[in-house]
Amino acid sequence: MRVLFATYAEKTHFLSMVPLAWALRSSGHDVRVASQPELVDVITDAGLPAVPVGTDHNLWVAVRRLLNERFARFDPEGYAAMRMGRTPPFDLPSDPGRITPDYLRAADEDMAAMARMINSSMVDDLVTFARQWRPELVIWEPTTYCAAIAARAVGATHVRFLWGPDHYGAVRSSFLRARLDCDALGGWIGERAHRHGVSFSEDLVTGQATLDQLPPPLRRRGELTYLPLRYVPYGGRAVVPDWLRDRPGRRRVALTLGLSATERFDGYVIPVPEILRALGDVDVEVVATIAESEQASLGELPDNVRVVAFTPLHALLSTCDAVIHHGGAGTVATTTLLGIPQLVIPDQGDGEHAARRLAEHGAGLMVQPGAADGATVRDGVSALLDDPAFAARAKDLREDVLRLPPPNEVADRLVQIAGAAGAGQRTRRTDAEAC
Repeated sequence: MRVLFATYAEKTHFLSMVPLAWALRSSGHDVRVASQPELVDVITDAGLPAVPVGTDHNLWVAVRRLLNERFARFDPEGYAAMRMGRTPPFDLPSDPGRITPDYLRAADEDMAAMARMINSSMVDDLVTFARQWRPELVIWEPTTYCAAIAARAVGATHVRFLWGPDHYGAVRSSFLRARLDCDALGGWIGERAHRHGVSFSEDLVTGQATLDQLPPPLRRRGELTYLPLRYVPYGGRAVVPDWLRDRPGRRRVALTLGLSATERFDGYVIPVPEILRALGDVDVEVVATIAESEQASLGELPDNVRVVAFTPLHALLSTCDAVIHHGGAGTVATTTLLGIPQLVIPDQGDGEHAARRLAEHGAGLMVQPGAADGATVRDGVSALLDDPAFAARAKDLREDVLRLPPPNEVADRLVQIAGAAGAGQRTRRTDAEAC
């Protein structure tokens, strides 16, 4: 079977797809990955064939232009919301009573604007490639709507692949229930689909089904069909350093704040030097993954702190007793899989949802960035290490993850679904020809 994975050029979104892509490929299926040119090297580093389509999106260029001192002075609340990712769909209220028509209209406009920005340059090329190669199954990142259009253009089964909670599906379901007199997102997708002879239907927005890698306590879902999938960590090319091969002589705590803060924005939003110095009071070894561009500002640190620019996340966290992190989807999923208590300081939209759910489950703590001073983080880490209830609940959450079907089982199920759909289409064509 020919299987096409598709994502706009966002590295972390693609990396979460790799284990399923390899499960399909190792089962004998022909797998290719379509994205904008910026992602080609990342795709080929994963050992998968890349299909460059269109031109690179300008999402982060636009964001950086907005996130400036002038915007911060003019609209401090808007600046903070954008910098922290507290914008639609990530800011969807958990209380249904707070989801107002005005919120849904604004969310629809925001999501349509993002869809245009990241999809417009690749729609035509992706449809052209699909018509040439004729994939039978298309698996797409949840905002790469052009992949759904391409799938429908060739009659392929198509499935969304979630890299985190389904904020997009949850907002869309709320929007449809509200029956508002607008639909900017659906209108834009429908207009682009029409150009390629595809009529609009709701599966172009939310897929024929959705793959969800999160265990039940951490999920956010819409009123859709979901297929569970066990998360398998993959972070790209990596080498495990010598010092990480053995467990340390005392408890180890990792501090990892992701890549976006320094690669996409202007640095960390929490006082990293103060936090590392405060952790010097705790009887642990601290491993902090800090971007090289930020290391010079750390100053003198306690003897129990090791600073590295990068180390394989799964290998590092496998040796840890607690983790301090920013709430990124991959970090949450890896830490949860390993059954480790988490202290989450969310600096992006989906991070706050994960932090809140982890705290409700008893497997971690949430500290808002504005409250994340050295003493607060130190005390939170001490609580995670000293109260056995956190470790017990984290292990329960790990068991929830391990009950999800692994990629090889899901690969077989997807092939069955696509095969059945293809057989149905062939039967309908034969019946139509007979008539």
